[in-house]
Amino acid sequence: MLLPAVAAGMMMIGTQAEAAAPQLAVAAEVAAGSQDAAPSVPPADPAPAAQALAAPPDPQGDAAQDIVVTGDKGAPKGDPLEQLNAKSFGAVQSVDKAVVEPVAKAYNKGLPRPVRKGLRNFFSNLGEPVVAAAYLLQFKPGKAFETAGRFGVNTTLGFVGLFDVAKRKPFNLPHRDNGIANTLGFYGVGPGPYMYLPIVGPTTLRDIIGDTADKMILPFALGGKFFKPAYVIPATILNQLGERAAFDETITAIRKEDDPYTVYKTLYLKQRQAEIDALHGRVSAEPVIPIYGDAIPTPGKKDAPKVVLPDPYGDDDAAEPATDAPQ
Repeated sequence: MLLPAVAAGMMMIGTQAEAAAPQLAVAAEVAAGSQDAAPSVPPADPAPAAQALAAPPDPQGDAAQDIVVTGDKGAPKGDPLEQLNAKSFGAVQSVDKAVVEPVAKAYNKGLPRPVRKGLRNFFSNLGEPVVAAAYLLQFKPGKAFETAGRFGVNTTLGFVGLFDVAKRKPFNLPHRDNGIANTLGFYGVGPGPYMYLPIVGPTTLRDIIGDTADKMILPFALGGKFFKPAYVIPATILNQLGERAAFDETITAIRKEDDPYTVYKTLYLKQRQAEIDALHGRVSAEPVIPIYGDAIPTPGKKDAPKVVLPDPYGDDDAAEPATDAPQ
């Protein structure tokens, strides 16, 4: 019984193997094809990975990967001597507040406004020949002749310039600021570095050169008798005192600012640029607050507007273009 049963089982297994043989062959061929198509990748070596995990971090390597951006705040553009200028400005303002300001206030209170205005007109009239010469150098003969006519009218009818008769009818010859420094700017010469000098006050390299040339022109135009020490010294003191007295309200407002040095510098440079722009027929988009010259109103005028200082850190682009205006 056992042998026939074993023989019968072996026959059945053989029959099943023969039936499954084609399927096994197809599966083997598919497996072999997939192995041939796959690229051969060498087995990864676990040693380097283990070393990388075990090794401590390199502090120098980490520091090299950090990017640190540092920089020192330099002097602003156009003011390379800012620290020296600011110290000079502070020293001058201390002396001004202790000595000059009380005298200027007494000057404003002690002299009637017509007298103070007359003295300013007198010194302004002395500068008209320089204005006329500057217009000639700028090839503006019409304005040069107008300025010469203004000088003649005020010197004669205005009692040596004490009264500004020329600006009224029928002459209608207003005062215009001009000079050699403006002429240099008219022809494209930049202002150069800004400076604040103890006696001169705010200025630039271009303005120093121009003002020196202006002082050399006046003796030829007015004669040497106006430039003797007996006249020059008291006249200079009186002229500067009158301008400082007229400037008193503005300088008081500047001192209340957080950064009076920057405010003062900004006002000066804007006024200078506005004068040069006017020579090209352009008008500044922003109002200019004068800190020197005849544009400063003489104190005491009724209903005079209060001084409102602009933001010295405002966008300079907003103050730029100036629209062309007829000359």
